[in-house]
Amino acid sequence: MAGSLNRNTESDDLVESHEINVTPFIDVMLVLLIIFMVAAPLATVDINVDLPASNAQAQPRPDEPLYVTVQEDLTVSVGEDAVTHEQLAAALERSTEGDKQARVFLRADKAVAYGDLMTVMNLVRMAGYTKIALVGLDAAPGGAAATAVEPSGEAQP
Repeated sequence: MAGSLNRNTESDDLVESHEINVTPFIDVMLVLLIIFMVAAPLATVDINVDLPASNAQAQPRPDEPLYVTVQEDLTVSVGEDAVTHEQLAAALERSTEGDKQARVFLRADKAVAYGDLMTVMNLVRMAGYTKIALVGLDAAPGGAAATAVEPSGEAQP
């Protein structure tokens, strides 16, 4: 005679089990735990950034670019002339002959703090010049040509 799951051998009906099977639930939770353990370190942002280098495609150089230069000692120059922060707007006005649509190329020494560069950029913007391009060295393996990258991502020389 064959074995039966029931104690009562007269009935062939199986008794309902009222227990919850948690094994699939535990499997899903372990998979989610592994996913979060792998993804969490990728979400942290602690990357050192070296901003002056750019690998953007160089655009044709304008005939006479207007450079505003911030040196390591925070001296500001428009073209070749050193100016103070108060004289910057007037020097830009003289250099562009009042053309507020002229592109201003802002370049700074690598040692200049980001906040100091932003101060000079804000002074240029308050003078009415909104077309500002940041100048950096080309990061291509063969070149060290100066390249300007606008905040919008376009590359200019």
